[in-house]
Parts: sequence; structure tokens; C-alpha cells
Amino acid sequence: MRDFDDSTLWRISEFERMRQQTGTSGFVRLAGPTLLPTTLLADLRRLDADPRSTDPLEVIAACLRHREPALLCLRHDDLVWPVTLFPHERLYHSPRDLSQASLPGLAALRLLTTEPAGVRPPGHWMHERVGQAELYRPLVPLLWTLALNGPRRTLLADIAGPAGYRLVEGSTGERPRASGAVGSALERLQRASAPLAEIARWPGMSTERASRLLNGLYLAGSLLVTRTHPSLRPPAGTGGGWFGWRRTKR
Repeated sequence: MRDFDDSTLWRISEFERMRQQTGTSGFVRLAGPTLLPTTLLADLRRLDADPRSTDPLEVIAACLRHREPALLCLRHDDLVWPVTLFPHERLYHSPRDLSQASLPGLAALRLLTTEPAGVRPPGHWMHERVGQAELYRPLVPLLWTLALNGPRRTLLADIAGPAGYRLVEGSTGERPRASGAVGSALERLQRASAPLAEIARWPGMSTERASRLLNGLYLAGSLLVTRTHPSLRPPAGTGGGWFGWRRTKR
């Protein structure tokens, strides 16, 4: 069975053969929990009922929401990329930097399995389960890349619905950067909030590009979601009221 510190990636055929023979992906080499945390598992089972359950972004969002580490096996072209998320440390572990993968491959990225993490983050007291230092990378650039270039074209469930959106500084001062129309949209969102439909009408933007932008900011912890934006006020005499507001947290 392969060591998680291996610098190579598995072929999809090898991965599927391992699953048939052992019932696991083969990447969880070290002894550890055999089940994901109950709350995260319940969220994943709910997502599994969705036809888009092979979309990795909602599963990543669930891991971030629960601040739980998890091993995601992702299919990129004919290779399997084992990516272990560490939301609390804002790191991920992988034999190669997934944020540098080909754009066509990212656009067709599929989630194969979600499993308990087989390695631990740097500095963990179980030092024998900590991988090679160079295989741990900052999480935010990966989240930003997957949001802008991955298969998901619509808003994540957590931020969908009537809302206004604004760019805020992340908990660690991190702020995703972009050029062109997306960069201009970031500048406008730093000055004032706007609903999805308005962002989609900005120069160079569309509903898909706006959704990808907002997903990336949400995953990076840099999005303020307001349910009381003026454009969401119901017409006079129709009843209803304010939805309240919340700030995304990581």
C-alpha cells in the first residue's frame, strides 16, 4: 500500500482496483479513526443525496464549516489526487500542488471519496503521523483556485438565496487577489455590498463568474453575507420583513 508521502499520484485504474480489493482508497495508511466525525458525516450524507454530490466544493465547504480535517480523493483527468484538508491550521496536504493543476482538469474535477485524515498537521503531538513538510501548503490559494476554475458554476448552498454580499478582511488578513473583471469586482465589493444579480451585470461579469467569485470569498472567510440589503426589501404593502444578517466565519 502506498505511503501518503509519496510524491506521485495514482492512476484512476489503480485507485479503483485498490478500492475493489480492500474497500478503501489505499491512501489512509496510518492507523487512525475509521469514521468521520458524526456532525460532518451527517452533512456529507445530506450532500450525497444531491445529484451534484461529485462536486468537491460543497464537501470542502462542509469540512470548513465544521472545522474538521478530512481526506478527499479527487479525480483530475486520469489521476487521483489525495488532498487532506486541515481547516483549523488553514493548510492542506497533497503529493503535488493541486492549485497548479491544468485548468481543463480542474473544470472536470470530481470527488471520488471522503475519508478520515491519514496524516496530521505540522506540530501535532502524534509526530509519527506528520508527513513531509514540503507537502503541506496554504489552504486559501487552493480554495480560491477551485472556486474560480472548478466544476461548480452556482452559489454554494450556505450563501444562496436573497442576500447582499461584501468583501471583508479574512480572520488572518488574507484577501484573495485577481485581475481583470474579477479584480474590478473585488474592488467594488470592498466599497459596498451588492446582490448576485447586480454583480452579474458589472463589466466582464456574468451570473456564473459572480457565483464563482462569491464562492471563493466565502471559502476564504472574506465574505459578508447580508440578508437586509436594500434591494431585497419587499415591495410596500406585500408584508414580509428583514431576514437579518450574518458574517461567514472560519
